[in-house]
Amino acid sequence: MLQLIADAVNDRTARGIAAAVSRLVHTGELPAGARLPTVRSVAQALGISPTTVSEAWRSLASAGAIQTRGRSGTYVLTPSRPRQKMRFSRLVANPSTLPHDFSTGVPDHDLLPDLAPALRRIGDTRLTTSYLEDPVLPRLEVVLRERWPYPPQQLTVVDGALDALDRVVGAVVRFGAHVVVENPTFPPLLDLLESVGAVPVPVPLDASGVEPAALAEALDHSPIAVFLQPRAQNPTGVSTTPARAADLASVLAGHDSVVVVEDDHVGDIATAPAVSLGAHLPDRVVHVRSFSKSHGPDLRLAAIGGPAALISAIADRRLLGPGWSSRVLQAVLVDLLTDPATTRAVAEARREYARRRDLLLAALARHGVAATAADGINMWIAVRDQQVALLTLAAHGIGAAPGAPFEVRPLGTDHIRVTVGLVRDGFEDLAAILAEAAGSRHRASGHRTRPLHRAAR
Repeated sequence: MLQLIADAVNDRTARGIAAAVSRLVHTGELPAGARLPTVRSVAQALGISPTTVSEAWRSLASAGAIQTRGRSGTYVLTPSRPRQKMRFSRLVANPSTLPHDFSTGVPDHDLLPDLAPALRRIGDTRLTTSYLEDPVLPRLEVVLRERWPYPPQQLTVVDGALDALDRVVGAVVRFGAHVVVENPTFPPLLDLLESVGAVPVPVPLDASGVEPAALAEALDHSPIAVFLQPRAQNPTGVSTTPARAADLASVLAGHDSVVVVEDDHVGDIATAPAVSLGAHLPDRVVHVRSFSKSHGPDLRLAAIGGPAALISAIADRRLLGPGWSSRVLQAVLVDLLTDPATTRAVAEARREYARRRDLLLAALARHGVAATAADGINMWIAVRDQQVALLTLAAHGIGAAPGAPFEVRPLGTDHIRVTVGLVRDGFEDLAAILAEAAGSRHRASGHRTRPLHRAAR
């Protein structure tokens, strides 16, 4: 085993050693339960200081890849994280005790199209004759390609946007790799990156999307990938403009090894047009289109389009797991996407979400509260103190998501996220309560240190 590790290490820094050992764990060459050589023996084999190896071991232990058991030695683990430590689990309030829970980030079910007519229309559901058939129904692929913001080399369908991100992270990102992400961003993405030991490099946004100068600076970290949300960014609601997409593509043009991953999670209820860097960098962009917010979370369907080699690798790996996403549900989605009545229903939902955003934004502005909700179903609200704001809202029976889990690096101002898409009425009353929560005169809780501890600076 010592020789196996020594042969795998090309970069003898702590990061390089950790990455090499992580690859061996990932491929199974170092199986779960295997006892690793001592720090001193690895250091001697590599001709380096034991301190460097100890640092690598600490990184691997932090990522959940190995465990040190005192005098018993150090062992390979099956990586896992307790649910309560995930950022994702810290978002939702306690819906069992709060009558108005706006923390969830889910769409209003009353604005989703009715699935019953589609289920009746698809008729014969004998859609699978072999376990090795293409993962995408031919009719669905035709419709998806017509709606894609650029011509993808290949498409596949998976079980929702988060499943898509998980698949892409598994195929692209390795331990110790730097990955550029928006700040703030979708907490489950940060959980996924942390689970594989990646280092997030945060970049700020303005009203047009990720700032090009910040992206250029982040590229100095030699990242392996850039993760973006081109429409209705969660949590801010910012949508990337076509001009900004062109600017970002220009910044990335000289970095051929960087993969761009776009999460268009809001899809058809977004008011902004579909924009993708794939229009400029088609060989390097993986675009994810979800239908959960627009057509129903329980459809559990999202499409991934991009470079053929990468999409094929994702589809082939799924053969050893779920195999494919339900072709019955794919047939339902085809029907929904081509049915005029459903198209009208989704358009009406898009207008209604915009109305709700506009009404609450206007009411908050009258109270002097800073908030953004340019698109989608979420609103990002600046508050004096996050915990005081959440407690104040809870006292009124209202749940909101804390802002800290969205932050890779503290933003300097506390925030909360409110799923404004679930607010049907009472906008003035809610704005008054949110203003009370945002401007509380209680003593602030002090400087927060909640970013990922390995975030690149």
